Amino acid sequence: MATNLAATMHAMVLESAGQPLVYKTLPVPAPAADQLLVKVIACGVCRTDLHIVDGELDSPKLPLVPGHEIIGEVVQTGKEIMSFKAGDIVGIPWLGYTCGKCRYCLKGQENLCANARFTGYTLDGGFAEFAVADSRYCFLLPANYANAQYAPLLCAGLIGFRSYRMIGDDAQKIGIYGFGAAAHILIQIALFEGKKIFAFTRPDDRDAQQLALQLGAHWVGDSLHPCPEPLDAAIIFAPVGSLVPIALQDTDKGGIVICGGIHMSDIPSFPYKWLWNERKLQSVANLTRNDGKAFFEMVSRTAIHTQTKMYPLMEANTALNDLRNGAFQGAAVLVNGNI
Repeated sequence: MATNLAATMHAMVLESAGQPLVYKTLPVPAPAADQLLVKVIACGVCRTDLHIVDGELDSPKLPLVPGHEIIGEVVQTGKEIMSFKAGDIVGIPWLGYTCGKCRYCLKGQENLCANARFTGYTLDGGFAEFAVADSRYCFLLPANYANAQYAPLLCAGLIGFRSYRMIGDDAQKIGIYGFGAAAHILIQIALFEGKKIFAFTRPDDRDAQQLALQLGAHWVGDSLHPCPEPLDAAIIFAPVGSLVPIALQDTDKGGIVICGGIHMSDIPSFPYKWLWNERKLQSVANLTRNDGKAFFEMVSRTAIHTQTKMYPLMEANTALNDLRNGAFQGAAVLVNGNI
């Protein structure tokens, strides 16, 4: 380890599901030969983090440092690293490792890898002052990305973009159910490409509806009322299974409904006629590195802005509670240093 690097760091640690994170002092991890040691500038707080902390995703490594929307600066590289150097700005996403050998990897579906590992779930993540990550799963970013506002791009942006690409280029009228971190990024891409967005929120969530209108949504309303026009496609970001039959009813013949979250409450039964006429229902699992490359190329052309609420690292529990209670619009971000 470099002599000018601190020996210890602060981190927020999950020791048991359903319990608050614990603010702890830990050794700064040393990078393996194929890893980067990154000084975390900021880490987004994702709904997936909430599912992990609440025990709804039930196989985390414990104890665990959560967080998988990491913007950081490389401070040390493993001995095998040639493509990164100290001072580089990188993004570290949810997908942290794939084997490259299983039948999914061999078919180009690394997001379904049978042996995958995930940042902030089966690998320690970014709710800390430092993090290590496999260099092959880090995105080299422009120097101006050394900014907390870009942290939500590493999951909310990436998963939203993968969901969006699944609906196909022909979809023009797109419904978005749940207008939070992913939706407020995705709408900017969709509008850049000339799409018409219908935003659905919880009943009486006027703040989310106002944000959607400010960002250019064609129509805004709550999910309990039918869409005023048949949709070509729908993307559900809210982890609410009862939205699936609603979205199917709002979607036109031949349309598609994408479930964009890693966790969702149970989907209630519904009549077959709501799926009939070649409507499709599909989930999104993780991401691929190619998704990331395409996404950041798109971001460079669209000048995406994020709406963020910043919290100091030690206030991670507050950020999670605020996310749980819908206390802000856009995305929460934990920041190391001054806010």
